[in-house]
Amino acid sequence: MAMDRTTLETYLREAFPDATINLTDMAGDNDHWSAEIISESFRGKTRVAQHQMVYAALKGKMGGVLHALALSTRPPE
Repeated sequence: MAMDRTTLETYLREAFPDATINLTDMAGDNDHWSAEIISESFRGKTRVAQHQMVYAALKGKMGGVLHALALSTRPPE
């Protein structure tokens, strides 16, 4: 199984409506993504907490429908 760009972005936009989101399909297979997410929601949170927020936004799809996700998260400067 794989997750296409539209579906992945929909999950992320629902959780982080203010975010700047840049997605890269690293292998061209809709299964290995890189995501840069810049959101005010991350301010004051540790990197681990930020990534946990992203995984929660994916509603259990990580590791199943979505095989790999390289994350870069931060609040706006």
